[in-house]
Amino acid sequence: MTYAIEAQPLWQPNPQTVGQTRMAQFMRAEGYESYADLWQWSIDMPEVFWSSLWNYCSAVGEKGTKILVDRDKMPGARWFPEARLNYAENLLQQRDASEALVFWGEDKVKRRMSRSELYAEVARFQQFLIAAGVGEGDRVAGYLPNLPETLVAMLAATSLGAIWSSASPDFGIQGVLDRFGQIEPKVLICVDGYWYNGKPVDCLEKNAEVVAKMPSLLKMVVVPYLNASPALGNIANAVSWNDIPPANGKEVVFKRVGFDHPLFIMFSSGTTGVPKCIVHCHGGVLLQHLKEHQLHSDVRPDDRLFYFTTCGWMMWNWLVSGLACGATLLLYDGSPFAAKGRVLFDYAEAEKMTHFGTSAKFIDAAAKLGLTPGKTHDLTALRAMFSTGSPLSPEGFDWVYREIKQDILLASISGGTDIVSCFVLGNPVLPVYRGEIQCRGLGMAVDVFDDAGQPVRGEKGELVCTKPFPVIPVGFWNDPEGAKYKAAYFERFDNIWCHGDFSELTAHDGVIIYGRSDATLNPGGVRIGTAEIYRQVEQLPEVLESLVIGQAWPPGRNDDVRVVLFVRLREGDVLDAALIDRIKRQIRDSTTPRHVPAKVVQVQDIPRTKSGKIVELAVRNVVSEQPVKNVEALANPEALEFFRGRPELAD
Repeated sequence: MTYAIEAQPLWQPNPQTVGQTRMAQFMRAEGYESYADLWQWSIDMPEVFWSSLWNYCSAVGEKGTKILVDRDKMPGARWFPEARLNYAENLLQQRDASEALVFWGEDKVKRRMSRSELYAEVARFQQFLIAAGVGEGDRVAGYLPNLPETLVAMLAATSLGAIWSSASPDFGIQGVLDRFGQIEPKVLICVDGYWYNGKPVDCLEKNAEVVAKMPSLLKMVVVPYLNASPALGNIANAVSWNDIPPANGKEVVFKRVGFDHPLFIMFSSGTTGVPKCIVHCHGGVLLQHLKEHQLHSDVRPDDRLFYFTTCGWMMWNWLVSGLACGATLLLYDGSPFAAKGRVLFDYAEAEKMTHFGTSAKFIDAAAKLGLTPGKTHDLTALRAMFSTGSPLSPEGFDWVYREIKQDILLASISGGTDIVSCFVLGNPVLPVYRGEIQCRGLGMAVDVFDDAGQPVRGEKGELVCTKPFPVIPVGFWNDPEGAKYKAAYFERFDNIWCHGDFSELTAHDGVIIYGRSDATLNPGGVRIGTAEIYRQVEQLPEVLESLVIGQAWPPGRNDDVRVVLFVRLREGDVLDAALIDRIKRQIRDSTTPRHVPAKVVQVQDIPRTKSGKIVELAVRNVVSEQPVKNVEALANPEALEFFRGRPELAD
């Protein structure tokens, strides 16, 4: 089943203002009238494109004369081998009184920081890191909420050429050790606690246990959030953030490093084993984020950029790069549904948010709650809305244009931690079609392959990238021969990145993501994307969310599966025969008989990762009585018990 091709777009760029967008200006500068031609040039002439992008986006650093070496090798191609630059230097170019960031901690704390204040704080923390013995290549880790201090610590570490890694404080002890224990940081920054849904969550005891089990640590810094003076006696080598001495007028030292010098270590979700440590570099992250912010998102100086994210999700890294565009960052920590679901829209109105980033799940939930932000809030400043984390359904598109704003660029985007950016994303010069991601990113040779490795259009297949790109990972930490790295992306098709998304290129040259390839259902040998089923069942008002798996059937055989659908219902609703019939009929009438689940089962909760993605593979393992290797990666691991030993699945 494929989505019906929409003849009319939901949104068209305003002909009076589209020429003012950064994308339109870049097209004119390069002599192209259509995005399709610009994109083709960007992948046919990668050296020219990426060099031109460096100049157009005003990247700070020494570019060198060579742009790409071994362009036919993936992995193995080298970008800007003579370049010297520093990511943090690019984010801290401005040192004036304009706002660098605004922070809301639910409805408990509000703070502002100018660019000069941010620079001074980075200088202060950089001096602390130098005194602690941190230098080029050392690791500094943050076990933190999305606070201003998290940004400061990252910039101070990366300014020195040290490597930054972060996780949100809702990770359990083993989850943190599974991540940071692999990379052996010298300094760890934690928080005394945080707020969620109006309730304080103390972290000091957990912090003490983490420090005790991480022998690489020389210093531990605690950021006061719940209390002005938290008790640190039980934490070895601990110092309060507030007790770090001022920089005494010292400037920030920016250590310029090679283009491929490690910048961030990101972690895979880890639900199938210990998380992979994915290493990203200064130059690749900087150029890719400049491109995605300035061109694809039309982020301009003094715009106000927001993304609802924790520091354990790559969207935090994507968000903070907005400083390099001169944008003001709008940071938020806490529940997105505080203040009766209104808090993020309160934030948008109060701070004149121009770009609102969130997840498809948030949009679905807001629609289920009956929110009407366009009527209840003044969103005049809002120009763009981003959605990622899972495929945004066509109905999600409808809700945004009906209940938020008609004149808005709705950019469904998709990429991942693997590239800390996007393969496919939005575009201010192209129309938005219902259910489709607008375009393939500039410089990203994205295609869709069938099982034989042949490109297909209007058919489902594997999302691939056929040519090297600058933000390809440097590799995996502690993978000296690169075996794990190559197996993760390059085993399926030789010399081609296979991303693991079940996708389709549309007639509009847009993209539809049907779900992860490893979660794809195969009843009777027919491949079905999980998003196709979610789209249908979650239209029913009783269904808050759902999860679908393929259960090997009959038991003991692995040559066929049956589709099993789990549903979480509104409070007070019960899954009876009539509702099961409506669910099956909704799916059958809108898809095919193959999509109809053999079993529909009610559950109290659905397990998800810390970044909010549901985990079909973990549930499939529980149902088939296989171990789930890393429950620490889950935000709510207790939810797995609702799927274990279900009698409904025995026949």
